[in-house]
Amino acid sequence: MPVCVPNVRGWPECEQTENQPLPIANSKYFVRMKRLEVGLATAGLLLSACAADTAPSTTGPRVTITATTTTPASTTTSPDGPAPRVPSGPLEPALLDNLETLISSLAQEVDREAITAIGESRDARAAWLLADLLRFVQAGPTADSALTAFENLTGAGLTADSPGAAWVDASNFLIRWDLPAPPDYLDFKRRIFTLVEPRWEPFFEAEADIDWRYVSWGGVFIDDRPTGDATRCSRSCIPALDDPAVVPAVEGTWYPDDAVVFGIALNGEARAYPKNMMEIHEMVNDTLGGRRLGIPYCTLCGSAQAYFTDEVPDGIQQPLLRTSGLLIRSNKMMFDLHSSSMIDTFRGTAVSGPLFDQRLELRQASVVTSTWGEWKAAHPDTTILAEDGGIGFAYPADPLGGRDAAGPIFPIGGVDPRLPVQAQVFGVETPDGVFVAFPVDEAKAALDDGEAVELAGVRLTLDGGGLRAQFIDGGEPAGHQSFWFAWSQFHPETLLWSPEFG
Repeated sequence: MPVCVPNVRGWPECEQTENQPLPIANSKYFVRMKRLEVGLATAGLLLSACAADTAPSTTGPRVTITATTTTPASTTTSPDGPAPRVPSGPLEPALLDNLETLISSLAQEVDREAITAIGESRDARAAWLLADLLRFVQAGPTADSALTAFENLTGAGLTADSPGAAWVDASNFLIRWDLPAPPDYLDFKRRIFTLVEPRWEPFFEAEADIDWRYVSWGGVFIDDRPTGDATRCSRSCIPALDDPAVVPAVEGTWYPDDAVVFGIALNGEARAYPKNMMEIHEMVNDTLGGRRLGIPYCTLCGSAQAYFTDEVPDGIQQPLLRTSGLLIRSNKMMFDLHSSSMIDTFRGTAVSGPLFDQRLELRQASVVTSTWGEWKAAHPDTTILAEDGGIGFAYPADPLGGRDAAGPIFPIGGVDPRLPVQAQVFGVETPDGVFVAFPVDEAKAALDDGEAVELAGVRLTLDGGGLRAQFIDGGEPAGHQSFWFAWSQFHPETLLWSPEFG
């Protein structure tokens, strides 16, 4: 059993050990769910599951499958080379049997003979399920078997220097190839993931507007604490902060002037949300300017956003946003606590559950990324969250410690080469549905030099130490910053401003 101690979020950080069953926490900081046990290991503050396992099952021989009638997975060739050809139609019975045997074995001891047979099936669609398995089992004989089977199925050479990196590489191959998932993939994936967190069950519905191939585990469990629960998560979730205590700017001397805040100004009221506190909570539900807001901060994609949660159809309870513990292409997947509806964190559209049935789309407010000193100079009447958030917590100055400095740590697939993947951009949508991105450093430099920064009818201005957008013809669109990879993958047709346009 791994030795685990809680980190700054109350999550366990565990020493990696050999010969563990398929992962989920079995320390005193977690509950044991069903018969699945997981040993969690960490890389920085990122929780990655890693585990070895027991000997393979001897419940019967596995059957090797030969698939026929193949079609290309995609008409495009990725930087990884051509995508493997895949069969069309249903899975061969033998492959289906091996997948069933493997998934049924996960709660006890992993059947590695089934993994080997899957790797010999010549049906590369099954590689998606091997990648899902590798998310939770990243060391030991099962991981070795899964990696070998993945390479046999796809022809990909996984050269990563760590087990966790091998899972990321494998997933990136599949995403870049746009490889089709196997039939019944949603059900197989649901069974794997709900062994880890049974409370994800409501999210796995066939009617959801979610590409399940891109969904992965973020290393934490669901935050389904009731409204206003200020207790720390007992099960390693990322705890939302509801209605935090605030103080006027003159009492905000506890926060350094050169530290980053996410500023929102609404109906004559301004508030600063310190970045270090947002890194701990990643979600705040608050009232500002007489409006109810849900404010997610996706640390992995560098994006703080604000959604109006008080604009819902009659008969629908106002959403209360929470972090699910799931990711989609390195973007957090948030959900409404009341309805268990998934909501696309980057776009604010409901993608599952009753809110999806209502086709709910949350409208955004602008978020300005600034230093605290510059924000309060521009907004002297601003408030800032109280030093302890109103919950008696001592927040570290830099909770993540530069975790993302080397680039994305979760699968993102292909990237738009026009900018470095983690370049910060300020993004806006026009009334015509055109998405526009402005590289932050270049836009600020141009504005500091007195130049106009304009594209597609959108003009940027400085607000404190950050950026705000205006329509040239009048009005203010919602805008926010994010890493380029996130903005461009959710808005692939985005326009990109360049200083040469000035």
